[in-house]
Amino acid sequence: MSDASAYWKANIRLVIGCMIVWFIVSYGLGILLVEPMNSIRLGGYKLGFWFAQQGSIYCFVALIFFYANRMNKLDREHNVHED
Repeated sequence: MSDASAYWKANIRLVIGCMIVWFIVSYGLGILLVEPMNSIRLGGYKLGFWFAQQGSIYCFVALIFFYANRMNKLDREHNVHED
């Protein structure tokens, strides 16, 4: 396997992993599991409501930083970094 194809295979694997987390957070926790999560309270609000409104946004921002960090490491491993 050439270095370019190994790089893109790792890149696609990372993107798919991030998309799976995104799907679980947005659809799974924000829609499907909202009722069971509503039995728990966080700061006076039902957890399902809080997560659908605020918690998912925090997870998405954390996912962006995770992706940027992992891509920087991947770029350095395959010697395609910018700096």
